[in-house]
Amino acid sequence: MKKLFAVPTIGKQLCAHFGHCEAFALIETDHQKIVNVEYHTPPVHQPGTYPRFLADKGVSTIISGGMGIKAQEIFAQNNIEVFTGIDSENPEDLVIQYLNGQLESRENLCDH
Repeated sequence: MKKLFAVPTIGKQLCAHFGHCEAFALIETDHQKIVNVEYHTPPVHQPGTYPRFLADKGVSTIISGGMGIKAQEIFAQNNIEVFTGIDSENPEDLVIQYLNGQLESRENLCDH
């Protein structure tokens, strides 16, 4: 089964705050293996633009450090799974943790 993950990044590492990233790592998996990784520059950040941008790309899961409530609501409306409170790491390692059932949401690092 194919699945597309998005991880907000700065310098190709997880960005602590979803809305402050310089690019999104879009990581495609198929049958529990990573088959493609691409970095996409998001549109200009305004409330709601990043969630719509990622939903339009077909993302099914977001892995983030912190994320505002509005973004979480938009993802929920689009049936997109969200993991928050994740520590900075290589995006591919985070997806592998997810695939192995080892990734857990923790306290959201965003307080607004």
